[in-house]
Amino acid sequence: MGAWKNFKKILGFDTGATNLAELSTSDAFLYAILNGGSSLTRAEALRIPAVSSNVDFLTNMMAVIPLKLYQRADGKVTEVADDPRVRLINEETGDTLDGFQMKKALTEDFLLGKGAYAFLEMADNNVKSIRYVEEKNIQINKNTDPIFKEYRILCNAAQYYPFQFLKILRNTKDGASGIGLIDEVSKAFEIAYATLAYQLSMVQSGGNKRGFLTSEKPLSQEAINNLKESWKNLYSNNDSNAVVLNNGIKFQEASNTSIEMQLNQSKITLGQEIDRIFHIQNDFDLTFKTAVLPIGTAFKTALNRDLLLEKEKRAGFYWDCDYNETTKANMKERFEAYKTAKDSGWITKNEIRRMENRESIEGLDTVDVGLGAVLYDTKNHTYYTPNTDTTTNTQKGGSNE
Repeated sequence: MGAWKNFKKILGFDTGATNLAELSTSDAFLYAILNGGSSLTRAEALRIPAVSSNVDFLTNMMAVIPLKLYQRADGKVTEVADDPRVRLINEETGDTLDGFQMKKALTEDFLLGKGAYAFLEMADNNVKSIRYVEEKNIQINKNTDPIFKEYRILCNAAQYYPFQFLKILRNTKDGASGIGLIDEVSKAFEIAYATLAYQLSMVQSGGNKRGFLTSEKPLSQEAINNLKESWKNLYSNNDSNAVVLNNGIKFQEASNTSIEMQLNQSKITLGQEIDRIFHIQNDFDLTFKTAVLPIGTAFKTALNRDLLLEKEKRAGFYWDCDYNETTKANMKERFEAYKTAKDSGWITKNEIRRMENRESIEGLDTVDVGLGAVLYDTKNHTYYTPNTDTTTNTQKGGSNE
């Protein structure tokens, strides 16, 4: 009973409810927060604007970043663009979700759930489809050995081996499941949600000033009941929000509660705290390094483990993120970076054209290697010196005039 009275005191007005079951959803959650008996769900966490905004930003970032397959052999790195798995992970997954939607869903599960899971449908050692599975449908059955850890994945009453699933995990200690932000920093999200619930309660009161009534003479029970009903209607934010006070009854405005006085500052502080939780900075480069890059690394590491055969790993195959897509929105910065790379001899013009999804042009596979005085043809392995009009073949070791 004491907790119930304190709850009404903090609200500053009577909700009209006589017990917890009669409270609105927002008031019930606020009551639970104040009494330490709440458990925030993902849906409730995503109703917090700062959480929803940060999750949407990070999931969209990962969804637009292509995951590419490469092979490193004989000192050279070659993109393996025609592998069917590249299309499955980025475009047509073989599931109801396309590549963008799947990567977005996997990233959300990675951030907020116990991990991101996708079933690998195989046919003769070839991946036929990559099927996203909501993490709430996944259970982990682990052994008890802390050294030789083993587990099975349970889904829809069926048991699967780890190699049958793509697993992208955050803060994992066993390689089977991780810890999502909702569990890791639950109190921060709960306080933010409670703040929203408190604001909603204030709005539902119609914004009327809180206070109490004093009477110069005793009131009959009938008069008290009528006054309470009128007062309840006043704070119900409907059309019947007028109260007629009898002679001798006065309204005295109550001072703002400490929660009301600090509400705006608390909103700002909570928003900043949630940004820090997701590693979102005011600077995009810092945000990319602290928030996006770790998720991308988790994705490519999981693909290298679960989406490559052992013989492919030994042959130098590996997955990586193509972060060039994140810079395409800013054409000026992108082209300045291309110019710097080209002028320093680190990249050819045709390589730049391929990054921009344009066809290669014959003769543009040259790299400046001597302050603009020497050109190197990466296809023919020849150096051309414009000042002397000479060509040197590095493979033959001779010069051709």
